[in-house]
Amino acid sequence: MKSRRMKLRSVLTALALVVAPGAAVVGTATDAFAVTKISHATATSMFRQVGIAWSSSGNCSDRNNPTCTSFEQLNLATAQGAQTLKRASGCALNITGGTETGHASGTYSHWNGYKLDYGKNTCVTSYIKNYFSYIGLRGDGAPQYQSGSGNIYADEGNHWDVLYYNCGGC
Repeated sequence: MKSRRMKLRSVLTALALVVAPGAAVVGTATDAFAVTKISHATATSMFRQVGIAWSSSGNCSDRNNPTCTSFEQLNLATAQGAQTLKRASGCALNITGGTETGHASGTYSHWNGYKLDYGKNTCVTSYIKNYFSYIGLRGDGAPQYQSGSGNIYADEGNHWDVLYYNCGGC
């Protein structure tokens, strides 16, 4: 069984590196699933391919500055999830938060590459509310919606905070 897992892991690693040149696989041979991290440049290239915009209040991309919007160490699946949302919804998307410091901590956090923030607009809000299932309020009171693939969209008032467990069916 271990040999079969190692073989599968090798195939997935090779596939990830083909899909995202310059990406790094983080993890050990004992991990059940290794997360593929990508660079800021790789993420912005992926976003440009589908017409996703991004902005920061500081007009910068320094991961260690909370006024910047950085994609350094973003999970490949998170970037693919953004592409999936753009393609499925047809809405204008503007990413306002990535992997920069200043967000809440935790395993499935912005810093760890699992989350993106999107500026709100009527199109994306309507898409989320019409196509995803309302699953209740988050601990901080934010209404949450879950996609069919399991990703969580939280309405934080002036933006959507999205937790990507996977690429959303890419």
